[in-house]
Amino acid sequence: MVAVYGEEELTAAVSIRDLANAIRVLSIDAVEAAKSGHPGMPMGMADAAAVLFGRHLKFDSSEPGWPDRDRFVLSNGHGSMLLYSLLHLTGYEDMTIEQVRNFRQWGSKTPGHPEYGHTAGVETTTGPLGQGIASAVGMAIAERRLSTEFGAALVDHRTYVFCGDGCLMEGVGQEAASLAGHLQLGKLIVLYDDNSITIDGSTAIAFSENVLARFDAYGWHTQRVDGHDPDAIDAAISQAKAEASRPSLIALKTIIGYGSPSRAGTSSVHGAPLGASEAAATKAVYGWTADTFEIPAPILKTWREVGAKGAKARKDWQARLEAAGADARSEFERRTAGSLPARYEEAVNAAKAKLLEKPQSVATRKASQIALEALTELLPEMIGGSADLTHSNLTRVPAVDSDFTAAASGRYVSYGVREFAMAAAMNGMAAHGGVIPYGGTFLVFSDYCRNAIRVAALMGVRSIFVMTHDSIGLGEDGPTHQPVEHLASLRAMPNLHVFRPADTIETLECWDLAITSKNTPSVLALSRQNVPQLHAQRDGINRCARGAYVLREASSERAVTIIATGTEVALAIQAADELEARNIPAAVVSMPSWDFFEQQPKDYRSSVLGNAPRIAVEALSKFGWTRYVDSEDDVIGMSGFGASAPAETLYEQFGITRDAIVTRALARIRGKQ
Repeated sequence: MVAVYGEEELTAAVSIRDLANAIRVLSIDAVEAAKSGHPGMPMGMADAAAVLFGRHLKFDSSEPGWPDRDRFVLSNGHGSMLLYSLLHLTGYEDMTIEQVRNFRQWGSKTPGHPEYGHTAGVETTTGPLGQGIASAVGMAIAERRLSTEFGAALVDHRTYVFCGDGCLMEGVGQEAASLAGHLQLGKLIVLYDDNSITIDGSTAIAFSENVLARFDAYGWHTQRVDGHDPDAIDAAISQAKAEASRPSLIALKTIIGYGSPSRAGTSSVHGAPLGASEAAATKAVYGWTADTFEIPAPILKTWREVGAKGAKARKDWQARLEAAGADARSEFERRTAGSLPARYEEAVNAAKAKLLEKPQSVATRKASQIALEALTELLPEMIGGSADLTHSNLTRVPAVDSDFTAAASGRYVSYGVREFAMAAAMNGMAAHGGVIPYGGTFLVFSDYCRNAIRVAALMGVRSIFVMTHDSIGLGEDGPTHQPVEHLASLRAMPNLHVFRPADTIETLECWDLAITSKNTPSVLALSRQNVPQLHAQRDGINRCARGAYVLREASSERAVTIIATGTEVALAIQAADELEARNIPAAVVSMPSWDFFEQQPKDYRSSVLGNAPRIAVEALSKFGWTRYVDSEDDVIGMSGFGASAPAETLYEQFGITRDAIVTRALARIRGKQ
């Protein structure tokens, strides 16, 4: 029993089961009102939620952003009403009963799946199964790194996850669990809703492995308990908290739709309202007599006290922060606010000046490494990594040349061959705060990362995806590893910066934009092959910030404009030189970022593109370029997959050459005349 009482005239003690039933009935009522939703999971996991929030979770509902709070991740996000019920019951200011009533409705803070940044108390966007647990791994990495830097007095919290069978079936969940076990993330605790039901029916139709044995093999601490026994759940969480050297999985044997007389334990309660009569019958099983959306005063008062119980811990933490010293406090507050150091712009300009003084003709992946060398020393919050391609991605530089392992919390994470888990963990790190994660793989494997990149864009977090080997210029590895359609696909994604820089200067400028874009993730598409340094301006302007700009203007009124990105910009300049030699004025536009260009005023875009015929050059798919040129015939690019051969041969064979650009330009000019 919880020794907390209701209003003065009420004397009945409130039990954990009463607290859990409040979650259940709010979830039932909200799903009924919306006529859609997933009541089964909240009904089944309510006991675990009541124990976790009531007895273990460190939080203060009056300060949702308190940096040293425990994180709670609802990986099986379809059960969102469990979380919204908890936020309302514990007193989060903006989670009113009206918001609960408006579950899944336009403009509410209670969307169908939890959305980070939309609702206070939601730590990460979940819904795509498995990504919640993978993001939680990133949160645990961030917590350990920050604790190493600032000490346990300021950073000492856990990450708790609720997940279901689907999260553990998805590959990203398995990747993340394997990584967490390898890194011995002891402050990560996963509560597994083992209810034996999926949308299609019993898990037996597709899922028969021994989950605990698998997690044992990953190096996790595992337990199995009755998910409807509060004392057993409490003891299991306590034991998991004591396991400092291993992450923990607690398999809770639950009944989906717990309490429903005719639908409990069946797939029919997973994703549909109970219906009025079944809802009433279920409440009767709980002994619940209050009206719809009404919580009896003693139960609500108890829940509100749960929500306030962390205030003392928060105030004690605040006192430790104040006592930490001005420098430590200032740096901690800067980091958790996501702000950049005062000297940041100066460092970028110094790095650019160094490149201008000594130009380098290198691959843009190498240019990225040069940029990182200049920036990571100033930005201790940057945590790098790669999915087993460090020496190809060139993501490791001296300032981050310390490994994050089970024994040490360095600044470089070796994610192994786990691209999807890497991207999702980066999102968790970014959502946690205090760090700026970047991680590398080949652009072709952005397909493996894609849904995590999409979630990053939805959340508006500063995850930076370093994607090298960005075109058919990859060469001999052949079409399986040569990205063709990938950049067009990524460019179609809302709230994602996609950069394909042309040389060392543009690469530095694109890194600058990625780092300063606090609410937007970025993809940097970088080359394997060397390119010349094309810039010589010393005016301190970041031209990539306009998305596209005239790199070389025509000698007189334009006869043609050649638009290019990345390694093909140098090719466009060669073609322009040839056209000028024939007395045909040609301008070259470098377009490292479509999305930044589209944000510019119309008059700027018009001045850059001009009125002359336009040719686009990119050693990737032609798809999408017709927003800037008249037809795909005006795109010098790829219409199919690549092939296995040296890069120079591929460019020649696929017609991505200076002469091909000149030929098409002449045809367009004659056509115009």
